[in-house]
Amino acid sequence: MLMPAWIGLWWGFVASAGAVAQVGDEVVFEEVGGLVAVEAEHFHAQDRNAFRAWHPTTTRATPNVGRDDDENHAGRASSHAYLEALPDTRTHHDEKLIHGENFFPQPGMQGVLHYNVHFHTPGRYYVWARLYSTGTEDNGLHVGLNGEWPESGQRLQWCDGKHSWRWESRQRTKEQHCGVPGLIYLDIEEPGEHVISFSMREDGAEFDRWLMTTDAAFERPEGVGPPTRLKSGTLPEAPPALASAATGTTLAAGERLPDGDAAVTLGGDLMQWHAVSIDLDGPFAHELGRDPNPFRDYNMTVTFEHEDGGWSYAVPGYFAADGDAANTGADSGTVWRAKFSPDRSGRWDYTVSFVAGEDAAIGGDAQPLLPFDGKSGSFEVAATDKAGPDFRGRGRLIYVGDRYLRTAGDGEVFLKAGADAPETLLGYAEFDGTTTHRQKLKTWEAHAGDWNPGEPTWGGDERGKSLIGAVNYLADAGGNAFSFLTYNAGGDGDNVWPFVERSDPFHYDVSKLDQWGVVFEHGNAKGMYLHFKLQETENDDLRTKREVGARHALDEGKLGPERKLYLREMIARYGHLLALNWNLGEESTQTADEQRAMADYIRKLDPYDHHMVIHSYPNQQDKVYVPLLGDRSELTGASLQNSDVRDVYWQTLKWVEASQEAGRPWVVAFDEAGNAQIGSVPPDPGFQGFDPGDSFVTIDDTRKYVLWGNLMAGGGGVEYYFGYQLPQNDLNADDWRSRHRSWGYAGRAIELLGSLDLPLPEMKPMPELVGNPREGNEAYCLAKPGEVYLVYLPEGGSRELEVSDDGLAAYQIEWHNPRERALSLVVDATTQGPLELVAPDGNDWLAVIRRH
Repeated sequence: MLMPAWIGLWWGFVASAGAVAQVGDEVVFEEVGGLVAVEAEHFHAQDRNAFRAWHPTTTRATPNVGRDDDENHAGRASSHAYLEALPDTRTHHDEKLIHGENFFPQPGMQGVLHYNVHFHTPGRYYVWARLYSTGTEDNGLHVGLNGEWPESGQRLQWCDGKHSWRWESRQRTKEQHCGVPGLIYLDIEEPGEHVISFSMREDGAEFDRWLMTTDAAFERPEGVGPPTRLKSGTLPEAPPALASAATGTTLAAGERLPDGDAAVTLGGDLMQWHAVSIDLDGPFAHELGRDPNPFRDYNMTVTFEHEDGGWSYAVPGYFAADGDAANTGADSGTVWRAKFSPDRSGRWDYTVSFVAGEDAAIGGDAQPLLPFDGKSGSFEVAATDKAGPDFRGRGRLIYVGDRYLRTAGDGEVFLKAGADAPETLLGYAEFDGTTTHRQKLKTWEAHAGDWNPGEPTWGGDERGKSLIGAVNYLADAGGNAFSFLTYNAGGDGDNVWPFVERSDPFHYDVSKLDQWGVVFEHGNAKGMYLHFKLQETENDDLRTKREVGARHALDEGKLGPERKLYLREMIARYGHLLALNWNLGEESTQTADEQRAMADYIRKLDPYDHHMVIHSYPNQQDKVYVPLLGDRSELTGASLQNSDVRDVYWQTLKWVEASQEAGRPWVVAFDEAGNAQIGSVPPDPGFQGFDPGDSFVTIDDTRKYVLWGNLMAGGGGVEYYFGYQLPQNDLNADDWRSRHRSWGYAGRAIELLGSLDLPLPEMKPMPELVGNPREGNEAYCLAKPGEVYLVYLPEGGSRELEVSDDGLAAYQIEWHNPRERALSLVVDATTQGPLELVAPDGNDWLAVIRRH
């Protein structure tokens, strides 16, 4: 296969033991306006390299010329290439320093690089260089002019910014080992062509770029710095940023390489409802890449079609670095992945669409990038081997047009009961790249013992055990759901974002997001429903917020490139999960048009049509929800909040009925009951000495008015909110055992309703049948009149149930204890009028009344 001329030159250069230049001496760089900037690898000569030499390192090649303990850092280097002084035999102070071998205090002694530069403007030029320093050594250079090495060019030193590429212009002195700014300079006395030279001071130094400027107040550049200007000669035509993993050959739109490149690897469990991955060996990229940006400027979409026809899914793909970033921490690589959860067994065919161009991922102009585009194949899917709570044995949660979600595999109604807190669950210290601007990161240390051998971890050192253990605990204690913000920059906690940098919404942290995925997939396997809160009120709409966090609103609340890319990344990485909802925002303040646009975009992009909700302040619900009811939006549910736990039943009932009347019944969940201070569920009495006193919501109130209040109003379930003032509260909680009794009550309710063989979708909330006015909490009723009735009495006592019978009818009454797993009493009754219900005692009871 023929390769472009520069490729041969590049690889010859890599294999040259550092002695061969990449460019010829006809290459002359140019100073313009008092500034010149040059790639370190573009030297035209290197001499004095008997003991040590500068060796090129690229994303596709690492030199092998002796000791080199650190890893390849080309991914974040300019043009994905740099020079390293090798071999590197002194990496820290304890290793022997040998003058003239691994340390060169005098300039010009070893590894001397030369660059031709034409200067138009004479004067004093301050020298800056971009180096990568991995320790206390490997962090020094000398710079010279026209074969001379003035004192002002000696001992260019780095101390700050370890383990990163950093520009610096400091001179090491006896008094200041980390260097003094402003002392590294060269005086250009005459215009014309001059030779700028650099020589090594310490072996192991990694050298990316250099610049010279007449500006004494020049500020440290961001990223790779200013562009290079060339006066004469030719530089390599293309850096290896688009190199194929197989050949290192540059790819362009429409260029086809032989079969064998762009290999596709099939991964995961080839079973119904399990995650199947298509890994494409595609163009090399780095998560901080800018031209192209791997997240914006590539679009991988894989279409899966079942052999029987009629079932087709267009699944967005994503950049996966080396394919194992959760464990390796990789930020660059050639793996592009799409994850698919097949809903039936048999043969599935796939076809890869891979296009490139400016903003290709979010609707920009794009062209097919070959040989990646058009790759295709097929695979066989077997029946699932899972059962129990694992969603891989039950199927995807789907919205079917009524007020309950169903599991697609068995058609069963799903009701949720779990944790709304902490909302900063993902602000976890063992996720890569996770820092905080406000609330400290979580450890979940209290749950480390709940992890079991063989369960997921990440990162080689088995990180993540405590958070995986927390998920285990919650599932075992009775919960089946948990929620989390995926973006809260500037908001409460201010420690969760999917990006590499908090304020850069165009570059995503690949290893962090893979680690999130490990937790999410384990959650689904444990029967947990995942509540994705895509944003919160502090960062959803710039126009209405002028505080410090407001600048983090994506596109100021509109559906622009930032928001589109964010939604695409969330759907591409996590859309294959079986049990989830997308929440447009916690306490959303976007306009209805903006909310609709966001919902429309999610619905268009999500191949599985996952349940979609929005959350609102209690006093804003009419304003937010009414414009979105029925066919006025793509929403399929509401996430409710209030200030008084005793209002849960009536608020749930309001939106159950309003959505029914609008023509699209919503799944109405109550996710944030209670006031901001104490929430909806206090810790168990005695937990870490907690005493609820007389002023707090009790755990009995939580069970009666939040949990059963929502379920008896026809709601889809609850999540418990912890408030701000109690132990283990909404922001700092990382011990779910604090609410152990309440999880047990929640699990009892879900288990009980699932065991009663009830036609729940056909039953309606009918408080009037037990004489309950549209206020108060004396009794709740959910009924299919003439067939079956559920009556819940929060305070026990007696109640008359209006039954729809013209004559004498026989009924069986079962009294179930919501506090314990026990059927306490069965009563047979015959009546011609109202049926009298008498609870066994003054506690809360559930009566199931069936007509014989």
